[in-house]
Amino acid sequence: MDITWLIFAGVAVGVAAAFAGLGGGFLMVPLLLWLGYPADRAVGTSFFAILLIAVSAVFAHGKLNNVDWRTGLWLAIGGIAGAQIGARLVEHVPTGTFTKIFAAILIGLGVKMLF
Repeated sequence: MDITWLIFAGVAVGVAAAFAGLGGGFLMVPLLLWLGYPADRAVGTSFFAILLIAVSAVFAHGKLNNVDWRTGLWLAIGGIAGAQIGARLVEHVPTGTFTKIFAAILIGLGVKMLF
């Protein structure tokens, strides 16, 4: 894969993540699946990229006083526990099944946001 294209994709995900607070995984994971990554590797690689993007975004939003640090901390505590469980679960889901589950979640969220 061309590094220039990956950097461009990272810029697009970074803008979407910082603008809408989406985390970027909803874009990064399908991109990596499309590139042929197995589901567990796509999720892990996405999280590494999103970690760096999120750190940058939190500093930018922090400078603008757009961060409720206390609420974020409480959400992070629960999220850390959930991430450990999710990482172990995704190893047992075939990539084809994962893709269908991921698509269903995105469609469900899209319909909810639309209405």
